[in-house]
Amino acid sequence: MLHIYGDLGSGNCLKVKYIADATGTPYVWNTVRARSGDTKTPQYLALNPAGEMPVVVLDDGRPLAQSNAILRYLARGSRFIPQDAYEEAKVDEWLFWEQYSHEPTVAVARARVHYDKVAIPDLDPALMARANRALDRLEQALTGKTFLVGDTMSIADIALMPYTRSAPEGGLDLTGRPAITRWIAACEHELGLPTLQSTAGE
Repeated sequence: MLHIYGDLGSGNCLKVKYIADATGTPYVWNTVRARSGDTKTPQYLALNPAGEMPVVVLDDGRPLAQSNAILRYLARGSRFIPQDAYEEAKVDEWLFWEQYSHEPTVAVARARVHYDKVAIPDLDPALMARANRALDRLEQALTGKTFLVGDTMSIADIALMPYTRSAPEGGLDLTGRPAITRWIAACEHELGLPTLQSTAGE
């Protein structure tokens, strides 16, 4: 059975849980606490020498790291990867953008508040400007569309949704971004998640 090692407070780890659940992949969740030293133990480093989350161990014992690589692996042959070659490449385009432009800004702002206990007004203005530009790019892409690529949910949506959904925890306002809020609701429906509004106080 698949083993997933991660922290449910991490958007990168949530992606993996979401695709495993959505594809009906049986798995065992192994909690690895963020910023606790859990990822620096010899046992963990044997699975992922980079010491990062998440990592999965396949049925045959082989480990696989990097959240978007795991998304691609678990989604193979499913409806979450388009059959059209161009649309599949567009999914990859979003996966690369997510790790290059979105996660290092939107997720980092949240982490500074959630883990480092930095007050939102004290967050680096340059970081917040970059995060807002990333959200503006996403808002633009989703305007007039339900999902990022094609007419149905893909792993592009699953990659970008968790950290976007939790962006307000990092002082980023989604209320003025209606396309994003509609998209989050559509993703929640597809994945069977509680609504953003119901988790806002958590």
